[in-house]
Amino acid sequence: MKTTTLTPISENPKQPQQRQTAKDIIAANIHSLIEQLEAGHSEALTAYLDAMSRFHHYSFGNILEIARQRPTATRVAGFYAWTQLGRKVKKGEKGIRILAPIVGTKRKKDEEAEKDINRQNTRVLIGFRNAYVFDVEQTEGAELPALREITGTVGENRDRLISFIEGQGIELSLSEKIAPALGMSYGGKIVILPGQSEAEEFSTLVHELAHEMLHKAERRAATTKVVRETEAEAIAFVIGKAVGLETGSASADYIQLYQGNASLLAESLEVIQQTSGIILAALQPASAEQAATPDAEREKGGLMRTNLGILKHAGS
Repeated sequence: MKTTTLTPISENPKQPQQRQTAKDIIAANIHSLIEQLEAGHSEALTAYLDAMSRFHHYSFGNILEIARQRPTATRVAGFYAWTQLGRKVKKGEKGIRILAPIVGTKRKKDEEAEKDINRQNTRVLIGFRNAYVFDVEQTEGAELPALREITGTVGENRDRLISFIEGQGIELSLSEKIAPALGMSYGGKIVILPGQSEAEEFSTLVHELAHEMLHKAERRAATTKVVRETEAEAIAFVIGKAVGLETGSASADYIQLYQGNASLLAESLEVIQQTSGIILAALQPASAEQAATPDAEREKGGLMRTNLGILKHAGS
């Protein structure tokens, strides 16, 4: 899969790469992401979806049961399902009790069966039985495929990003309750799952900030979840690459997981470019801003003015 290598935002304004404008960085990174999306599902995404297909979907009642018995649970499955994934339950671990449906077959009456000879019997819910599942922390063995693998260091960009977020009146907090989600945006508040690597946390923050800037006001009603996730993750990709993170196909995998594609990304290019420009401007070190050319200053100012309405909505 072809990717575009970019020079990250530098702390030293004397280096030649500082001549690269925010517009150039954004355009190159978006082009790279489109190439990945057009290349199709990566092996990482395929493995992830295959593993997830082996997990059961739980009812609301069972989700509450899991949370009550093991509040820290993130990914649960039955004994057999873990075995199929190459893992085994650790000795002495206690299962999490849930209710599994008991489904039986009810034969139709003769006169009803004659009306539809292709459907003689119907499946009916007879009752429920106790079943047990185990959290991933209760198991050991083969590593589960990871959807997002982002590495690298962000330096002072993390502090600048947090300052920008707080400057928009957005509250930041950490909580394990949002697991397995890495981050959540609530309109004026961003919650991040603790324990992420530096690179993952930075990418998650940008993703949720994009939601705050774009999807918590009037525009939300005019978009679908697929569009919103595509836009947010595209912005996270652009900014991550700009600061030097190694993202691999993580963002493309994420977008494809939500059924997003290159044409959908192209339709949102303008808003992605504008929003990425605002965030990149906020991450520029003070020394670089002082050394910026008049053209660069006008470009940054134009981006800020274009998105003034978006930023006002972020704090609402």
